[in-house]
Amino acid sequence: MPVRTRRNRYLEKGSRFATLEERLAAGKARREQVPRSSQAVWIPPRDRSDPVELLDSQNKTRVPELVPLRWGRMLESPFAFMRGSAIVMATDLASTPNSGIRVQACGDCHLLNFGAYATAERNLNFDINDFDETLPAPWEWDVKRLAASFELAGRFRSFKSSERADLVRAMVQTYREFMHRFAEMTALQVWYSRLDAATFERLFARTAAARKTMKRSVEQAKRRTLESAFVKMTKVINGRRRLVDERPVLFHIDERRGHPFLNAAFAQYMKTVRDDLRVLLDRYHVVDIAIKVVGVGSVGTRCGVLLLMANDGDPLLLQVKEANHSVLDVFAGKSKYHNHGQRIVVGQRIMQAASDAFLGWTTLRGRDYYVRQLRDMKWALDVEKAGRQRLQRYARGCAATLARAHARSTDPALLAGYLGSGATFDDAMIEFARAYADQSERDYLQLQAAAKAKRIKVTRG
Repeated sequence: MPVRTRRNRYLEKGSRFATLEERLAAGKARREQVPRSSQAVWIPPRDRSDPVELLDSQNKTRVPELVPLRWGRMLESPFAFMRGSAIVMATDLASTPNSGIRVQACGDCHLLNFGAYATAERNLNFDINDFDETLPAPWEWDVKRLAASFELAGRFRSFKSSERADLVRAMVQTYREFMHRFAEMTALQVWYSRLDAATFERLFARTAAARKTMKRSVEQAKRRTLESAFVKMTKVINGRRRLVDERPVLFHIDERRGHPFLNAAFAQYMKTVRDDLRVLLDRYHVVDIAIKVVGVGSVGTRCGVLLLMANDGDPLLLQVKEANHSVLDVFAGKSKYHNHGQRIVVGQRIMQAASDAFLGWTTLRGRDYYVRQLRDMKWALDVEKAGRQRLQRYARGCAATLARAHARSTDPALLAGYLGSGATFDDAMIEFARAYADQSERDYLQLQAAAKAKRIKVTRG
């Protein structure tokens, strides 16, 4: 008899596991409680939290000098506002319908939190690349945030309403179709599935022009190496290799007493990586550390760059990021991991097809952190330059990636059964994305008003 768990109760019929048809049917039955059309609804609650106050509540634990820069980056556009306001949307999504199917969720599934990077085998992979908010939660929350971000991207690029709907439909339809593919695979096949450059081209770059554009993106990613970053970001000062200050995005802190990451915190990080990687890292020692401002929503959190050297001309650059509570935990339940850096690392390893070998976590002065490589053939979409067809290909790639990430932590047949083979859920997401983009634009205007009334201090750039 198999061990009976909460996860597989619906799979069993006496002493046997359910067939694919029975698993799909179990997902389909969820529609009785939560119809797919109900997922379209976004009506702001009467007691909806003030978005500016919600965002400002996060600033209490952030570096005060950097908070104005966070506001400035969010004020660039409603699209940028949404990227930096994961806490606002998490609060809103908690009041929307969900089917009760939980996955390891990204928690901040914005289209700019996807991209390409090199695996340990030096292959170029496309995947989710931001997991600061990851937590087990309803799968719908990721899909809805991704759909709304594409709707806002279309508005940012002044696409017509019908073109924006096509963009969202391409994303949601691909998610649904790939979930059906994963439902027919074995658990190991799902786990081994990945979207490398060759697979991405085969699935989504079907014209000569699309393949040419993708080739340029791959070449761009391959130029973004550790070596290029080392040349750009460091120089020898008074006989020492140092990171070069570039305020306000990269700067040193007072080191008169030595920075603690040069000793105890780094030693703690070393205990969280694999034994074989520890052998490699033992060849390096930390020679410099600087604060690095990253992203939009992360601005103000304590993030830095570690410069390590094994020998002269033999560098390694690691990024250290502060890890706080997930914006989902009030609504989805607190993490079982005491260290939020560990929560992020574990969530990333569950969702990604291949994760950074240098991932680890540590604690410093009562704050949690996680560590990863700073740059390793990383590429991200430039929305300002991407045309409609390219954005649509990108939407399909994000959707396939998200479907695979979700399928790794739940039975994909259950999800596929709920989604169905028709366009009902796709239509619902187009409507939801449109309504929530309207909400984000209203919230953006509130932030503008707060800046104009000097409720918040803003630094542009």
